[in-house]
Amino acid sequence: MYATTDTLATAPAAQGGRSRWLALYTLCAGMLMIVLDVTVVNVALPAIQDDLGFTSSSLAWVVNAYLIAFGGLLLLAGRLGDLLGRRNVFTAGLVVFTAASVLCGLARSQEVLVIARFIQGVGGALTSAVILGMIVTLFPEPREQAKAIGMYAFVASAGGSIGLLAGGVLTQAISWHWIFFVNLPIGVLTTVLGVKLIEKDKGLGLGRGTDVPGAVLITAALMVGVFTIVKPAAELGWTAPRTLVLAAVTLVLLAGFVVREATADNPLVPLRIFRSRTLTGANLIQALSSSGMFGIFFLGSLYLQRVLGYDALEIGLAFLPTTLVMGLLSVKYSEKLVMRFGPRRPLIAGLSLIVVGLVLFTQAPVGGNYFVHVLPVLALLGLGGGICFPALMGLSMSDVKPEDAGLASGLIGTMGEVGAALGLAILATLSATRTAASPKPALEALTDGYHFSFAIAALIVTASVAIAITVMRTPKPQPEPQAEEPLLCEAA
Repeated sequence: MYATTDTLATAPAAQGGRSRWLALYTLCAGMLMIVLDVTVVNVALPAIQDDLGFTSSSLAWVVNAYLIAFGGLLLLAGRLGDLLGRRNVFTAGLVVFTAASVLCGLARSQEVLVIARFIQGVGGALTSAVILGMIVTLFPEPREQAKAIGMYAFVASAGGSIGLLAGGVLTQAISWHWIFFVNLPIGVLTTVLGVKLIEKDKGLGLGRGTDVPGAVLITAALMVGVFTIVKPAAELGWTAPRTLVLAAVTLVLLAGFVVREATADNPLVPLRIFRSRTLTGANLIQALSSSGMFGIFFLGSLYLQRVLGYDALEIGLAFLPTTLVMGLLSVKYSEKLVMRFGPRRPLIAGLSLIVVGLVLFTQAPVGGNYFVHVLPVLALLGLGGGICFPALMGLSMSDVKPEDAGLASGLIGTMGEVGAALGLAILATLSATRTAASPKPALEALTDGYHFSFAIAALIVTASVAIAITVMRTPKPQPEPQAEEPLLCEAA
C-alpha cells in the first residue's frame, strides 16, 4: 500500500488474470487455518480435560505450548523467508502444521498432545510469518494491494470468532479430536495449491543474513517472554518472584540481541528497519490493539458463558456478527476507503470505533439481553476492525524494501502475538483480582470484574489511537514502474 519507489522498482510484477487472486486465496486459507487453531481449541478444552485427565493447571499447557512456539519463532521465521525463499518457508510450515495437527488428533496422552501442540506452533509461525510479505509482492499496484490486504486482515483478525463457532460445532457434533483432524484436508490442499500457484522465489541465501547468535537470542527472549506472560504472570501475579526473575531474563536476552544486531555484519534484524517512523508506529499500534481485542474476545466469551449461560455453540453464533461485519468491510470496502482517504484516517476511525464498543461493553449487566447489550458491542468491534486492520497492515509494509518484506511481515505478526498474550494475561488477571475483591454476590462480582477489564482494554486501544494520530503519516504514492518478471506461474 502506497509502496515506495525502491520497493516497486525491484518487486517482480504479478501476472494478469485470476491466478494471482487464486494465490491470494491460498495464502489466506493457510492463514485462516492457523488463526482458527488459536480459538477452536479454547472451546474444546473442557472435553479435552475430561478425556485425557488434565488438571486445571496442566490444561493451560494445551494452549501455552502453542503460544510459546508460535510467538517465539515468528520473527525468525519471517527472516528465514527472506533468506530461503518465502514460498519454501510457507509450504514447509504448512507441512509441519498439518502433520502436527494429525498427531494432536491421535493423541491419547497429555504428553503427546502438549508436544504436538508445540510442533503446531512451529508450523504456524513458519506459515504465517511470510504471508503479508508475499501479498505485498504479489500486488504491487496500490489499489489491488489495498484490496488484497483487506482480505488478509479480515482472515487474520476475524478468524478467531469463526474458530469459536467451528470449535463448538465439531466438539458437540463429533469429538474434540476432529478440531485437529479437519486441518488435514485443508493443509494438504493449501500446500498443493501453494506450490502450483506461487512461483518459487530464490531468497537472499543464508550467506546474506546468517546470524545464529542473533537468532538464538531473539527466539529465546520471545519464548521466555511469552512463557512469563501466559504462565507465572497469569497464575502467580506480576510481582511474584518467579515472574520478576523470568522478566529480568527476558530483558537481558533482548538487550543482548540489540547489542548483537548493532554489531553483526549480517544481522538477523537490521536495526535500520526501525528508522521508519511508519513501520515502528504500526508495530506499536498492532501490539496495543491486539492486547485490547484478543483479551476482550476471551473475556467476552466468559461473560456469555458464566454470566448469561451460553454453551459453546451459542457463543460461536453470538460472535458471528463481528465476523460478518468485519468481513464485509475488509473485503468489499476497505480498499475504497484507503484509496479515498489514505490509510491513516481509516486507521484512526476504526480504532476509535473499537474504543466505543469496549466502553459500551462495560455496561452489560448480569441479566443482559444479547440484542441490547452484546450485539451492538460486537457490531462496533467488527466495524472498527474491518476499517482499521487492513489500513494498519498496509501501513506496516508501506516503507519496507523487498529484501526485508519477510522480516517486516514476521515483525508485525510477532507484535500482534506478544500483544495478544500480554493483553490476555493482564486483563484476565485484573478481572480475577477485581472479582475476588468485590463484596457483591457471585454473578455481580464476576460481571464487575469483566467490566473493569473492558474499561482497561478501552484505555489500551485509546493509546493506540493516540499513536495513530501523533506518529503515523500516510506515505506518498509513487509512480509504478514497469516490472520485468512475472511472479506467478500456472504450474510450478
